[in-house]
Amino acid sequence: MNKSILLLVTLLSLYSCTDTEKTPLEEKDVFNEDYIKTSMIKALEWQEAHPIFAIHPTDWTNGAYYTGVARAHHTTKNMMYMAALKNQAVANNWQPYTRLYHADDVAISYSYLYVAENEKRRNFSDLEPTKKFLDTHLYEDNAWKAGTNRSKEDKTILWWWCDALFMAPPVINLYAKQSEQPEYLDEMHKYYMETYNRLYDKEEKLFARDSRFVWDGDDEDKKEPNGEKVFWSRGNGWVIGGLALLLEDMPEDYKHRDFYVNLYKEMASRILEIQPEDGLWRTSLLSPESYDHGEVSGSAFHTFALAWGINKGLIDKKYTPAVKKAWKAMANCQHDDGRVGWVQNIGAFPEPASKDSYQNFGTGAFLLAGSEILKMR
Repeated sequence: MNKSILLLVTLLSLYSCTDTEKTPLEEKDVFNEDYIKTSMIKALEWQEAHPIFAIHPTDWTNGAYYTGVARAHHTTKNMMYMAALKNQAVANNWQPYTRLYHADDVAISYSYLYVAENEKRRNFSDLEPTKKFLDTHLYEDNAWKAGTNRSKEDKTILWWWCDALFMAPPVINLYAKQSEQPEYLDEMHKYYMETYNRLYDKEEKLFARDSRFVWDGDDEDKKEPNGEKVFWSRGNGWVIGGLALLLEDMPEDYKHRDFYVNLYKEMASRILEIQPEDGLWRTSLLSPESYDHGEVSGSAFHTFALAWGINKGLIDKKYTPAVKKAWKAMANCQHDDGRVGWVQNIGAFPEPASKDSYQNFGTGAFLLAGSEILKMR
């Protein structure tokens, strides 16, 4: 390869959010309340004007996005967020997506439940489709529960991939709370433990994305180029972000609450340890050199969870510099028009991102982070 071309490729591979042609962050007060609120609204407006989803407006991508919108409304009470939440709920006829056995397809119901809790007009919300989904999902048999789908991902438990711990448990937990039916929470815990026991690496305090990335101690184990285990940033962001949402609504006296608190603290400690100096986590948590640039969706979920824990008093102020460093870096990944860039596209393991790559769940994660940064005073 021509040396000049090789140099250009190397420079591009090292490009990060902090290199964008924007007003230097040193000239902005990214922790000013008005700045944060303006950045969040710009992100909302851009995303609403540029809808994107994987397969359907009720799929998991919009589920994650509108969860961020819900938490943004919860913090700011800005009517623009509630308008977006109500508009999509009515447009979707309050329906989850169609695969009643699949955790991804109920993530959108978090936003429906939030609207139902906060919109006081009688008979405005319709939670019957969510109830139907949860009753089928939790209580009826399917091929995954039966343990017969022994594919490479080993789909032999209901929530066989770690992302599922963001998609379904916060919805089940919130539904149990609003309907005053704690038995749903017990079912959630049963399936959560299956995933934890299969995918959580107690040595690394991180989750494998699915069984393909669990180490068995043989030559078939998947490894990063540096020999480390493969731990995906957004995958672990799904888990720790989901834990924050779970603990937000879980009863203080719930018999298994300590398990979730302890898991949250373990993961928070590990996420803090491996944060890169520039504030943004790489898509491969233990092999940051594989894609040597920050990635926003995973980083935003981590930032949301850590800021939430500080605000709730679950973790101490030693985490504050890390949260501020991450938010400052994320702020520089937002384009002037509001788009949130440097988001890894839909995937299941570490891959690169770019300045212009975006997804709705990245915007949702950005809104989640901002909703808790606003509370840090």
